[in-house]
Amino acid sequence: MIYALALTAAIAAASLPAAGAEAAAVVTSPEALPSVHDRPRVFLGGSIDMGSAPDWQRQVIEALRAEDVVLLNPRRPDWNPKWKPEASEPEFRRQVEWELAALDSADVVILYLAPGSQSPVSLLELGLHARSGKVVLLCPPGFWRKGNVDITGERYGITQVESLDELIAETRKRVAAAGRRLKAGN
Repeated sequence: MIYALALTAAIAAASLPAAGAEAAAVVTSPEALPSVHDRPRVFLGGSIDMGSAPDWQRQVIEALRAEDVVLLNPRRPDWNPKWKPEASEPEFRRQVEWELAALDSADVVILYLAPGSQSPVSLLELGLHARSGKVVLLCPPGFWRKGNVDITGERYGITQVESLDELIAETRKRVAAAGRRLKAGN
């Protein structure tokens, strides 16, 4: 029992930020984006499908919680499916404008297109940022337009990974590189 408690404490300590490092900050729509861009920003784009897709964002947030990063999460806990997807709907507009601003401010855009989902907004976001060099893409078999996504990824040199673990690992690499650029003032 004592060994198990010690092991649990050691694992928990190993996953905490190092002394002087900051833990990940999570900004969830519609919260204001940070006014200062002094830490790498990662947009958690991909399948939500009005809340019916698995909450993969939570897994990524948990995996990156010890990183010195700002995670931009478009999955709103207060989303109301009764909001009309029209520009005149105030909360819908607020969501779309938040996502566009978060995407533009991100140093890394991860997109996970879940099998069985359609994710039309994520496809739009992929198109908007395909040439940016910021996208890391996970599109497993079973995503309804995987062929289109794969061809687009090849055409624009998008880094594609095969699993959520690989998505997290590639994101960590990109966060480290973005952190170095920010510290150098570029």
